[in-house]
Amino acid sequence: MSRILILTPQLPHPPQSLTGRSQGTTIRNFNLIARLTRRHTIDLLTFGEPPIDEIELLRPYCWNIVAETPPVRTLSQRGRDTLCSILPDMALRLESPAMHAHLARLLRENDYDVIQVEGIEMAPYALRWRAAASPVTGAHRPRPHLVFDDHNAEYLLQKRAFTTDVRRPRCWLAAAYSLIQWQKLARYERRICRAADAVAVVSNADRGALEALAPGLNATVVPNGVDLDFYRPGVVPPLAGLSAHALVFTGKMDYRPNVDAALWFTDAVLPRIQAQVPDAHFYVVGQQPHARLAHLVDHPAVMLTGRVPDVRPYIAGAGVVVAPLRIGGGTRLKVLEAMAMGQALVSTRLGCDGFPFEDGREVRFADDPAAFADAVVALLRDREQAAALGRVARAYVEAHFGWDAIVPLLERLYP
Repeated sequence: MSRILILTPQLPHPPQSLTGRSQGTTIRNFNLIARLTRRHTIDLLTFGEPPIDEIELLRPYCWNIVAETPPVRTLSQRGRDTLCSILPDMALRLESPAMHAHLARLLRENDYDVIQVEGIEMAPYALRWRAAASPVTGAHRPRPHLVFDDHNAEYLLQKRAFTTDVRRPRCWLAAAYSLIQWQKLARYERRICRAADAVAVVSNADRGALEALAPGLNATVVPNGVDLDFYRPGVVPPLAGLSAHALVFTGKMDYRPNVDAALWFTDAVLPRIQAQVPDAHFYVVGQQPHARLAHLVDHPAVMLTGRVPDVRPYIAGAGVVVAPLRIGGGTRLKVLEAMAMGQALVSTRLGCDGFPFEDGREVRFADDPAAFADAVVALLRDREQAAALGRVARAYVEAHFGWDAIVPLLERLYP
């Protein structure tokens, strides 16, 4: 059994997309902690201003919880740092002297076997500690083992965003930002990967990206997973009032790849679907819809739900779940949630990046508007085919993406 200090960028709760406010990072971190605590002692150092009852809900899993108020960075500060700092935005987003002090105190007061950093936003704390620490921190007290869990190959996400936006003149400002961040992140991500004693990634694709960035790195795949009991076919009824041909897309809707996906699907794909299935309706399910989506409120075939109590009734009522993502990366939990509920999924290949799915077996792939629309229409019209696709998807997720099978992969990185 190890004593582990885990650093997270936000409180790892709630553990599912019940309220529409959990992000993939939150869900991954909770499920890792909840299963690690069965064999290890866990302390948690995190950012957040949660209600006290949410912290209390984590007490069964964590011996000690220290939560610090997240810092606030203005848009002008971000603009200045983009132009003047050698550090990427993600390394500055949660920079807090108070958090550095918390970490120093915890390290003085406790003998940790492992320091586990969840995501690149928390890397500054590990890098400063590692730069200051000696191999032996006290008499017969070895330095803790540093594990970096890289939730995405972040430099690759910005590279993809640049190559997408640079083709559209109205997005050139965003493209310039991504170009700068891509270059900064490549240097920074290489630095934290080389500083860590072990690196975890969520997919073989991310492992390849990081090993290309830092030759000699031996990253370990610890994939994202899904709660197989919570996301189970029939566990909740479909939401009353959904269109008979409901097309459902879930996610945090101020996240740039999700915003792009919703707009592309509405503008380029949905009209083609409606030409063949006139009553098809697109449901964009997730908190904090970005201002770029505001005009969709008046679209007769689109519903922006905002935060919802539970995403599962929408997934359960979907004729087809869609993942029309064109930028970003990593392995997306929304894909696993839909498949675990036995729903037919149509996705771009990027939307399922990092998953070893086969077109027509667990999912239907389509990357251009016409092909995407045709795949959706085929499943709306052939419900037996849609059901069969969902059954295979559920079986595949059961076999490969349950959290109980995933956490031992992470434990192999501990000394």
